Order: sequence, then C-alpha cells, then structure tokens
Amino acid sequence: MKSHKLLPVFCLISLYGCGAGADFSDLQSYMDEVRSRPKGEIEPLPAFSPYESFAYSAAALRSPFQPPIKLEMTSREKGSKDIKPDEIRTKQFLEGFNIETFTMVGTLSNEVGAFALVNGAGGVHRVKVGDYLGRNHGRVIAVDDSKVDVIEVVPDGEGGWLERPRSLPLKERS
Repeated sequence: MKSHKLLPVFCLISLYGCGAGADFSDLQSYMDEVRSRPKGEIEPLPAFSPYESFAYSAAALRSPFQPPIKLEMTSREKGSKDIKPDEIRTKQFLEGFNIETFTMVGTLSNEVGAFALVNGAGGVHRVKVGDYLGRNHGRVIAVDDSKVDVIEVVPDGEGGWLERPRSLPLKERS
C-alpha cells in the first residue's frame, strides 16, 4: 500500500528534474537565424507535352529479327491474285509464332482422326488437318507419322500471293 502513495511523489520529482536548469538559448538562437533567412521560390512544373499515339502498321510483315527464308526458284514465279489469305478469319493461337519455332515431337490418333504434337510457343500443342500454324497463314494439310505438311500463303512482292509448302519433320530423341 505504501508503494501506491509514493508513486505520485516519485513522478513529480522526476518531472521536476527534467525541466530544471534547462537552457535553450542555443536552440532559440538557431531557430531565429533560420527564420531570418530569405524564403526560396519553388520552381514551376515543366511544360507538359501531350502523348502522341503510334499505330504499328507492320504487324503482317516478316519480323526483322528472323532471317529471311530463301526460296530456290528456277523461274521467278508470279503470284496469283486468286490466292490470298483469309484476313477476316479469327486467328488461332499458334499463328502468333514463327513456324521455325515449332518441332514435331509425336502423333496421336483416335476415332476422330490423327493429330500431330508440335513443341513450341511455350509447350506441346495438338494440331490437326485444317489448323493454322505460323505467321505466314500456314494451314496444316497432312499429318503423317514422320512429318506435318503445311502450306503457307506468302506475298510475292508484286501484289500477289504464293503458296509455299513446308514440312515439320519428326524430331527423333538423341
């Protein structure tokens, strides 16, 4: 019980000790010196230039980061105006990648038909005849145990289009 009576006395003594003899003249002189300094000006914000949008119009062209594909032609073939890709068709997922990135790794078949397993674009994908593959409007025309045949529709450089056959051979395990 005596400790409860001594607690307020102890608090008063400690508070008196904190405030007694405090000389703040150096702090006060520093604060006066800071207040007497001239006030600075805030720089204005830099001029805002509006954002100019850019429409990328070369999405259908060959990627500049891929080497061009050399076509060996004995006589320069002219493209046809009758052959052209279906631009209004909804693009499939595998058309967003170059055909060179794909390798055939196997086949599957069931009562519906034969499917090829191609590795690329982040995993193994199943393709069948009629599916599209690659950026050059490549359409799968045949699935065999040893290869996938694809027909690509490429521009001939003179306003026409050419059909170019490609094959993805089965990659054997090493």
